Amino acid sequence: MAFPQGKARNTPMRIALLITLLAAGLSACQTMTPEERRAADERQCLSYGFRRGTDGFATCLQRIELDRRAESRAQSAELMQSMAWDLNGPYVYRRHWHHHH
Repeated sequence: MAFPQGKARNTPMRIALLITLLAAGLSACQTMTPEERRAADERQCLSYGFRRGTDGFATCLQRIELDRRAESRAQSAELMQSMAWDLNGPYVYRRHWHHHH
């Protein structure tokens, strides 16, 4: 398989970087059990002044969960974008930087 000049040399470096990014992403995962996470969320809502069994408490828990999911999606999108960049470019071609799609 023919690679653009300089691209074949960078492949091991890109693979190493990809592995590093994946390891960093996995290490950032929370190690809390669902029960521990729920208890922490409840403590957070209680610290805001909400009382268990109220609509406000339920809404607080829901917002914490929605925020957690949004953060997870953002981190996943960032990792995927970084991996795509690492696998596809940039590379030097005729003294200019190009991003290969």
